[in-house]
Amino acid sequence: MELNIRAMTPEEIKYSYSQSQQLRMQCGSIGHLRGDFGPKGYEFYTTWDEHNSRLKTEAFKSELDEVINALRSDEYGLLKDRYAMGEFKQRYPESAFTGNYTTEYGFRADTQEHAYLLRCNPVRGDYNFYCFCYQAKWLDRNMEKARQGIRFIDPHYKELFRVPDGGKIVITAAWGEKMERACRYIDDTHVEVGKELYHICQFAEIMEKNGATYEPLEKNRPKNKDYER
Repeated sequence: MELNIRAMTPEEIKYSYSQSQQLRMQCGSIGHLRGDFGPKGYEFYTTWDEHNSRLKTEAFKSELDEVINALRSDEYGLLKDRYAMGEFKQRYPESAFTGNYTTEYGFRADTQEHAYLLRCNPVRGDYNFYCFCYQAKWLDRNMEKARQGIRFIDPHYKELFRVPDGGKIVITAAWGEKMERACRYIDDTHVEVGKELYHICQFAEIMEKNGATYEPLEKNRPKNKDYER
């Protein structure tokens, strides 16, 4: 099987982690495969987490088997074993990114209809890979729209600012407490703030009712290059 494989872009990395059900539906997320190579690095253990049973067609299941077998073959080697994965990622230094607690390596493999986002970590004792499976057109369409940023408005629908997909805002409560919340683009009028889904006008109305204000995180960052989010 011939695969078009390359390093993931920064915007694709966000989709190689678990998403909310709303984002899964928007992006055509089918499910993800999680695996490791065992204590010796040569085994192959996997579990499947299904996101949308309607998209898990017989054609997809057959293709997924072919994709994984191809990635385990000598031709590609990414999923052959832990040592082959280590060698593979050396050929793509641009694939490295900072994960939740260690450096990880991201790859995208495309077929005619599907996109497979692989987040890899060739370290003994961890899960060594996650393979998130998408309808390619749905995923790419969502990312294209998300590039316009997430709109935040006041209750009168006046745009106040935008943040990039995956960016953060700071909510200041009426009593002065500040809370950072990551935001995800859903569509032009809906946003996820933290783990909650809002219509952008609904969010503005709730904030006004509670006496809270909201700003992009950048406005609240100290002028210190060592400051971390």
